[in-house]
Amino acid sequence: MPKIYEYFGLVFLFYANDHEPVHVHVQHAEFESKVTFIYDSGALVDIRFDDVPGKKPVPKSKRLDIINFVKVYHAHIVSKWIQFYVFKQKIHTEKITKRVKP
Repeated sequence: MPKIYEYFGLVFLFYANDHEPVHVHVQHAEFESKVTFIYDSGALVDIRFDDVPGKKPVPKSKRLDIINFVKVYHAHIVSKWIQFYVFKQKIHTEKITKRVKP
């Protein structure tokens, strides 16, 4: 389960045995949600939150932080997805310490 980003208490990660469409899991304390990227003609048009079986979803109070982060970093996350799932390469965790502004 490679952790790809840490951002103000949010942990963005992939599951080793995951599947398409491109998405990232986000954990905050004991909470976890799956965040799927919706593209149209190569542009990010929506971000969908889904529950993870057996986990409580990330609180709504943290969703704006997740949305803002994904709006800025979605292309990087997709690149890491390809690196991990297609090329079977190791992913290094990045800690982001500055607030993002979409």
